[in-house]
Amino acid sequence: MAMIDIEYLHPEEDPDDPTIRRRTNAVMAHYIRDLIFEMQMADISCAFKETVTTDGTRDVRINGKTIPQIVEGLQIKMLEEEDSCDHGTVKVVKFGRPTLDWKRQWVEDVPDTIMKNAIAKEFADCNKNKINVVN
Repeated sequence: MAMIDIEYLHPEEDPDDPTIRRRTNAVMAHYIRDLIFEMQMADISCAFKETVTTDGTRDVRINGKTIPQIVEGLQIKMLEEEDSCDHGTVKVVKFGRPTLDWKRQWVEDVPDTIMKNAIAKEFADCNKNKINVVN
């Protein structure tokens, strides 16, 4: 078993909401594979499994937990301007939905910030009882 196991469960049909972030099952799977690649490049043991469901379930499970279960109780905040690395630089004006806005009925709409926080929390939970031995 890898340290971080991510499973994407979805029916064969793509989501039918054109306003979500990742509009097809393939795009969502590709997004998760990119995250897996980033973790593997950082020497984090991880694995990805894509499961087609027959009951219509749409979910992402990280080590068996759903994203809402993992982030429940977390207080995710965006950096204030004075705390940001790009303080004093020109800001790009963005139009559209707020970064943390999420249509929870579609796991494919999960914001990148929430997804990465869920993965980071699971990684931290896996490592909290690990004993580091220094020679």
